[in-house]
Amino acid sequence: MRSYGPDLTPPWKNQAPAPEVAAERDLVVEEAASGFCGAVVRCEKTAEGFTVTLEDRFGKLRVFPMTPRGFLLEGKVVTLVRPVTAAAPVKRVTASGSVAVPGARARVARESRIYVEGRHDAELVERVWGDDLRIEGVVVEYLEGIDDLPAIVSAFSPGPGRRLGVLVDHLLPGTKEHRIAAQVTGSAVLVVGHPYIDIWQAVKPASVGIPGWPDVPYEESWKEGICRRLGWPVDTPAAWKRILASVNTYKDLEPALLGRVEQLIDFVTAQDE
Repeated sequence: MRSYGPDLTPPWKNQAPAPEVAAERDLVVEEAASGFCGAVVRCEKTAEGFTVTLEDRFGKLRVFPMTPRGFLLEGKVVTLVRPVTAAAPVKRVTASGSVAVPGARARVARESRIYVEGRHDAELVERVWGDDLRIEGVVVEYLEGIDDLPAIVSAFSPGPGRRLGVLVDHLLPGTKEHRIAAQVTGSAVLVVGHPYIDIWQAVKPASVGIPGWPDVPYEESWKEGICRRLGWPVDTPAAWKRILASVNTYKDLEPALLGRVEQLIDFVTAQDE
């Protein structure tokens, strides 16, 4: 009896692997065992593995298992494999929830501006809406309070192509902030506000990891009182750094702030009639 070597494998079984070819739609192949020739219609996954459906020139369909070396392509043995489906491009969204524009460059700054009360307000707006503001060419500046708001608005000289939006903290009827805001008028200026004592409160407590924002008596420094009641060191910059770090997207902010900021962005980017 003839010996085939230590592994006892006959030479006819030592065949090199056939080239793999993706079973793309309309690829014409011949099934090796049956001789059925047709164009690929589809590939499907079954309990036994993957199958390919071929359609011959008469419109007849037959399904075959996609076995190794099971098909002929232009007379050469091949192994059909499932075609790779290109992944759909992932849409990146900005922190504000808008769809990011890949490769977009910052627009040259408009003359229109958005003013906010303080540095913390400006940093929070930048963290969530920064990408959108750069695309729109909108600059956000902070005022260190609004006591002089009427004079600041007058000095800005709002007009066509030069709109001014102002975000005010604690803008509630009967408050000092409400009385000051009422003095500002004009079609090229818009003053809106949120109900919170400070921009800190516009961050959802759950995002910060606290059960809620504590009540602080009027006569006590609000930010320092917050730190004491939360058991934080009485260090306002450190506390704000902690709060700001907890904000990743618009979902970390209260709706009352979200709506006002979006309103201001729409206002300062609108085309004048």
